[in-house]
Amino acid sequence: MDYKTIKDVNVRNKIVLVRVDFNVPMKDGVVVEDLRIRASLPTLEYLREKGASKIIVITHLGRPEGKDKSLSLAPISKKLGEMMPNVAFIDDVSGPDVEDAVKRLPKGGILVLENLRFFAGEEKNSDDFIREIIESTGAEIYVQDGFAVVHRAHASTSAVANHLPVYAGFLVEKEVLNLTKVLEKPARPLLLIIGGAKVEDKEPLIAKFSKMADQIVVGGKIAADGYKGNEKIYVAEDFDEDSTGAKLDVGPVATSKIAGFITDAKTIIWNGLMGKAEDPAYATASTIVAEMMGEKEDAKTIVCGGDTTGFVESLSEEHPNLNYSLVSTGGGAALEFLLGKELPGLSVIELK
Repeated sequence: MDYKTIKDVNVRNKIVLVRVDFNVPMKDGVVVEDLRIRASLPTLEYLREKGASKIIVITHLGRPEGKDKSLSLAPISKKLGEMMPNVAFIDDVSGPDVEDAVKRLPKGGILVLENLRFFAGEEKNSDDFIREIIESTGAEIYVQDGFAVVHRAHASTSAVANHLPVYAGFLVEKEVLNLTKVLEKPARPLLLIIGGAKVEDKEPLIAKFSKMADQIVVGGKIAADGYKGNEKIYVAEDFDEDSTGAKLDVGPVATSKIAGFITDAKTIIWNGLMGKAEDPAYATASTIVAEMMGEKEDAKTIVCGGDTTGFVESLSEEHPNLNYSLVSTGGGAALEFLLGKELPGLSVIELK
């Protein structure tokens, strides 16, 4: 990887500001899916082990219009505190209260600041906004470990580089390495599995991989709506329907053919569910794809896209034997990376 990571900088006795992505599903103030929190632990644990003086965590949650208390990071900080010791929370991102909270932290302690998107400066990529956070926390090093937001030009992904050297965390490193290998040196056959509902979201990926992949499979509503395939692009040909005739899952004939492609493949990228998988009656094809990919030991398996990764994570809780090369935390970021677009949050990371 061309980017410097936290292994390339001495963090001992330094205050480290870490951008994570804790934009996790919540219900009634409780975290219901903690994949993204768990994905940040290797970076946070490493910083602590290497003697970082204090670790300041920043992230966003949802799309608040102003300071929406239901999107406060207090419950997420509590969840992180169940996974790691010495985690505190402050309901602000800068100012005297934040300065005091940092001073009270024990050595190696973690302070979670409030939702960045409570403040207009974050999405405006405000230099003043991120400077105030840095000055209030005393941060000396910046770590970008929120892969899901690196495609955004926000204060915590872009303007921050005007003030601090930026290093990649382990999650960003893992995402970049796996996705780069798929693009540059994939083991073959390379299979792209596409599902979901919006063809306009998937068409650029299909077009790019039409030149790269050995086989492309199209399922989901895209296939049900009549997407046109060709010799390289197999479109599901039969579907499971409800009582109204709506095509809500890939049928047994197509599922069998998709299973054959998975068996043969050495690199598999999956983006988009095969059907209306939130209804167990129409989750059969998605479950088979997920299980077959998770049981393949002789292939690089990449799962990306919010609905797809959520489905895989839920299934993995029931079947912990499933293992994937990468269950990407970055929905839009992963797709833009695969499409070869420049991502602002990566372009500011120090180069080796």
